[in-house]
Amino acid sequence: MLKLVGTDEEKFYSWVLSPGSYRVGRKSECDFCVPHRTVSRNHAVINVSDDDGGITVEDLGSHNGTFVNSKRISKKTEVKSGTSIMFGSTEFKIVKSEKGAGASASLPKTILGNENLQESVFLSLDEALKPLPDKASELPNLIPTFFEMAKMLNLTEPQEVMLEKSLQMISRVIPAERLAVLFISDDNQEIYTAASKREGGGSSEEFHLSRTIVGDIISNKRAIVLGNPEEDPRFATQKSIIMSDMKSVVAVPMFDSGRILGILYADTSNPAHRYNDEHMRVMATFGNIIASRLLNYELLDERQAKEVIESELRRASNIQKTLLVTESLKTSGYEIFGYQEQSRQVGGDLYDYKLLPDGKLLFLLADVSGKGLGAALLMSNILASFRILYEMDNFDLLKAVESASLQLCRFSSPGDFATLFTGLIDPEKNLLHFVNAGHNPPLLVRGDKSIEELQPSGTMIGAFDFSTWERQTVEMNPGDLVYIYTDGITEADNGKEQLGEERMEEILLNNYDRPPVELTEIFMDQINRFMGDAPRSDDITMMILKRDKE
Repeated sequence: MLKLVGTDEEKFYSWVLSPGSYRVGRKSECDFCVPHRTVSRNHAVINVSDDDGGITVEDLGSHNGTFVNSKRISKKTEVKSGTSIMFGSTEFKIVKSEKGAGASASLPKTILGNENLQESVFLSLDEALKPLPDKASELPNLIPTFFEMAKMLNLTEPQEVMLEKSLQMISRVIPAERLAVLFISDDNQEIYTAASKREGGGSSEEFHLSRTIVGDIISNKRAIVLGNPEEDPRFATQKSIIMSDMKSVVAVPMFDSGRILGILYADTSNPAHRYNDEHMRVMATFGNIIASRLLNYELLDERQAKEVIESELRRASNIQKTLLVTESLKTSGYEIFGYQEQSRQVGGDLYDYKLLPDGKLLFLLADVSGKGLGAALLMSNILASFRILYEMDNFDLLKAVESASLQLCRFSSPGDFATLFTGLIDPEKNLLHFVNAGHNPPLLVRGDKSIEELQPSGTMIGAFDFSTWERQTVEMNPGDLVYIYTDGITEADNGKEQLGEERMEEILLNNYDRPPVELTEIFMDQINRFMGDAPRSDDITMMILKRDKE
């Protein structure tokens, strides 16, 4: 996700760049309102494409102009992550919302320098976070500022506000002309300013930093203090420092378990303010507090995202349950009942039954490949396809299977398929016509308790666009029962063994005389007893069709 972040020196802004069109300007009606004197009432427009997420910015005839990477634009211009944009004299940048990551390294204290040069000090973060020396407490407002910053851990204000307040507090202790919190892209290639403060309110110039200094912090994961970077042989030739009168720099990484969350940076050109080891340690402590607060934001974002997902899953689960028939159906000497218990909030099993206008009873049960939301979407797709076919004149069982399979094959990914058993009862002739598309063979239990398996007559649906199936027929005698199930029943696992086909058949035969609804309840009770507290790994779905005894 990309954001447009920036400042008008009075306030820090952060806007998410979702697909759409956004007007930037001084007017309060603008989507992105920047009430700065150099920003026109209707200054520019930003467009984010629905298709590929491409972003363009276009100036709307503003008085002070719109600049992309320091060049004034006169027509619609493409921008991307890392692009700098100025509306008048206000500074913005397109950034990724995620922060960078890196591995921690524990490095010994290193002192570089020359007797003719002011020294530069590097410390690992563990070293920098050791207890402060006594003389550090002589820094003005140090202890009150620590306490005040610590209070931020329990506040709920926006991250941008927290960062601005933090820099205000730090400026009471660390004398600086520029203070900043820097965030780093995931690939460590882009650095952007999350919040900044300049002495006296600052100017409209861009916030330039030394990539060499920042790069060293990122690469070596350590804090740095430089008495005078211009006189340091490592940085003297680096033009990226820009500020010719910069006299001292202190910067510390903000860490969490070896991951860099950002950098806390300060510099000054005042000769009276030369940073030293104590300033670095104080900055490291401040950075650690800010890092803790940033983690709170991350955890909050994760919790909110999880709550959104869980809410969506609950709604999807409710929708999916309403798609299934929940009452038994009785007609012309037959009763049918289906039941499903999902292992997750949404599942990939489905069943359905319906009395057609000609008096025939149609039913189906399917098990979709995969689990979770993807399987649930396929389940609803297959169910919707068959329900449309139900309503067609002269419904044909075999053609319905072929049409649903072709539709699934053409409009889904390879590997998306389903096993399916569907049947059609003719109550007048007591014939069961069925198609088994690669499904577990349903059990036909006769009145003498003998069991016949209704074997597959073709492959699963959706796997190939050239599949063919055969329609098979059996006679339903008085008292006969058809038990259709998914492998969530036979593969129910208690941690030691699976329920298996033998136990399933035993439950079925021992309770053969019960009505379908009652037999389903007995099955679920036996399965729950068998599994105990073991977790459910697959959906359990069954359907029972029974002819009355004459």
